[in-house]
Amino acid sequence: MTPPEPRHREPHWARRFDDELVGLDPEDPEARAFAQHLDRMQRDRPSFTVEGYLDGVKDFAESANRAQGGRYWAAVLVVVLLLVGVVWVVGNALVFVLGTWL
Repeated sequence: MTPPEPRHREPHWARRFDDELVGLDPEDPEARAFAQHLDRMQRDRPSFTVEGYLDGVKDFAESANRAQGGRYWAAVLVVVLLLVGVVWVVGNALVFVLGTWL
């Protein structure tokens, strides 16, 4: 007889949140979601580095994936507008470079 496989469990909240989450069940999905929210809110990272900017983009993408309804479509609109801006700038740069060299 083989021992049962351990279930994949989401990580519990960090010990630093014990005071804020006193009395909540660590197995409760809503309590875990709140602990993850606290972790995101109190995360300290460099903001003026490439890594900091990429973490900001990662946070935006994760929050957009969690969003529903109007917030989701607002996030999609922001991304589309950013991509349109990038395409416009790159197109103008190519026209300028090709116009200068030709």
